[in-house]
Amino acid sequence: MEITAKPTGKEVVLPHYAFAALSFLDLTILLLFSGDAFVGHYFHPKILTLTHIAVLGWATMIIFGSLYQLLPVVLQVSLYSDKLAKVTFYFLAAGTLLLSYAFWNFAIGLPLHMAACFLVIAFVLFNINLFLTTRRAKSWNIEADFILTSGFWLLATGIIGLLMAVNFSYPFLKESHLHYLKLHAHLGIAGWFILLIIGVGAKLLPMFLLTHHVSVKKLQATYYLVNGGLLLFAVDHLFWHTPYQIIYGLLVGTGLLLFVLFVAEAYRNRVRREQDAGMQQSLMGVGLMLLPVLLLAVVSGQIELSEKLQLQLYLVYGLTIFMGFITTLILGQTFKTLPFIVWMHRYQHLVGKQTVPQPKDLYSDKWVKVQNIVYGAGFLSLLLGAGFASQRWMLLGSVLLVLTALLYVVQVFRLLWQAVK
Repeated sequence: MEITAKPTGKEVVLPHYAFAALSFLDLTILLLFSGDAFVGHYFHPKILTLTHIAVLGWATMIIFGSLYQLLPVVLQVSLYSDKLAKVTFYFLAAGTLLLSYAFWNFAIGLPLHMAACFLVIAFVLFNINLFLTTRRAKSWNIEADFILTSGFWLLATGIIGLLMAVNFSYPFLKESHLHYLKLHAHLGIAGWFILLIIGVGAKLLPMFLLTHHVSVKKLQATYYLVNGGLLLFAVDHLFWHTPYQIIYGLLVGTGLLLFVLFVAEAYRNRVRREQDAGMQQSLMGVGLMLLPVLLLAVVSGQIELSEKLQLQLYLVYGLTIFMGFITTLILGQTFKTLPFIVWMHRYQHLVGKQTVPQPKDLYSDKWVKVQNIVYGAGFLSLLLGAGFASQRWMLLGSVLLVLTALLYVVQVFRLLWQAVK
């Protein structure tokens, strides 16, 4: 990774990885005691808590941290403000902790309102930093379009969440709460996570595969398909209320398929033939992106399903997103990005002066492979438990995911210790 811009300070980046790792462990422990919530409706305090820890404390936190470091790679510019990034971290962390408390105890008054406000402030500050950073770019690319647009959808998701939080105490929204929850969820999933993952992944995956050139035509089509489908879905959901929302889902799904084909092309043309455990996990995560699309087509189509089966499929759908492709990608990319970040801050200035290790030498690839196997078994067990309303399978999956989180936390904090000591 060649960086021509000033790298972001480690005191900005590393706390995000630490908070995210602990959030992942907290998520799996709470999941261990929430098996009963997965045999009922998805609008359950425990499921709301788990979902938002996964979305905010785990995924969004680590994305913020890695993006602050990787923007110099993607755009060849320095981050606009390290101080603004630190303030954003505090608001995101405080909002996540307070929101988790509010949902777990269903404290829908002041705690929930404050948490939502903190999170919207964090998203506003993040977008300001992101926008002012991208303005510095001397040359624009499709990856920058994905990253910048994803920040907009994140802010829109947060604002809808804030309105829903206020609506709990002071009802003013016209439709039911579940109506806006569906919009809130899909803007966050497709607008924030999918666009951001595609934007960063389109840059990093070919880089790690040592693929020198891949046509961006598929990425350009992906950008318009995902954003077009999402915008049509939002307008329809708010104003039109037509029965054709499955079409918008197919637009997004087609965009995802094109991205998968882009990654497949990069993989076929790779110079590096052997892949480490982190890269194997990342490529698996890209493939898993299509699974939620297939499930959404089932639950949103014209197929007659019993209410119980539909609820179970919605739970499986959520798990394939948050504990599926998003978690799989994070687990894989952590051990591609964090070792490089640690190496850059601790060893880069010593190159040419003394013998220094390579980024891959800073962690154990063997233990990452063990972690990936345990995670795969746990995720599959969790899906079986949610799909068949089996608390035994849920318990087995939860135990294996706790073990996964422990292995992950140990590896991450070993890396962080090398950076700060």
